[in-house]
Formats: sequence, C-alpha cells, structure tokens
Amino acid sequence: MAKDLNKAMLIGRLGTEPELRYTPQGAPITTFRLAVSRQWRDGEGGAHEETDWFTVVAWNRLAEICAQHLHKASRVYIEGRLQNRSWDDQQTGEKRYRTEVVASEMILLDGRPREDDDRGTNRTASRESGRGGGRTFDDSVGFGEEDIPL
Repeated sequence: MAKDLNKAMLIGRLGTEPELRYTPQGAPITTFRLAVSRQWRDGEGGAHEETDWFTVVAWNRLAEICAQHLHKASRVYIEGRLQNRSWDDQQTGEKRYRTEVVASEMILLDGRPREDDDRGTNRTASRESGRGGGRTFDDSVGFGEEDIPL
C-alpha cells in the first residue's frame, strides 16, 4: 500500500516583500505571496499565460533567512507541503479557509540579494528535519576539474 504524499515544488517571483513576525513564544514566521506563471499555445498558435498566486509560510531559521535575503520580485524555488487553515471571520462570523505552502527549502534563483545583504549571490536554505535550525549554503564555492566524477 502506498504512503501518502504532501509535497509542493514551486518556482516563481515574490509579489510582496516578505513579512517577518514572531509568535508569542518567540518563534519567527515569515509570509509572502509567490506568483507562479505558466505559458502555452492554443490550437491556432496563440500565446497564453496564466498566473497562480500562493501564500508561502516559513518558520524558524528559514523564516529569518527568507526575510533577510528575499524581496519583492525575487525569483525563488520553494519546496514544502500544503497546509489548510480555517478560522471564523470576526466581522461576519463566517468560516474562512486558506491553503498555504509551508516551506521547508528555499533557493534564491536570480542572485539579486537585498540591498542590506553583502554576502554572495546564490543561496540555498533548508530546514533540518523536524523543527529547528536551517542551514545556508553558498554556491559561489568553485570546483576544479579534479572534483568532477567520471
């Protein structure tokens, strides 16, 4: 019998500046909107484009990394899981629902760091298994020909 799978992999551009907040317990949480577009041609060769918007949520060290290195229009790869939330609207009393991508990994693809970021360009950040610290990797480390496996 197959196991269940909940995995999202997205490449897109941030539509908003990341918003860093803290829970009452002090855990960092960053949210931002991610635009993911797809292009296709119809039967007559006409070009079409459609954009879907996703709310991305990052926790703990990954939240801090996203807030520090991402900005509106950053091109990123996000990997994570889908999560549904529900709440009662305080004004109308109606039940509201939202599906979010809870990020477990982020890769900055366009190499455009924030102005206050003076480190390298391409970055990868992931959350270690479970809850806890993330890691960052600097892709600017060079490899020689002797490092390439044959």
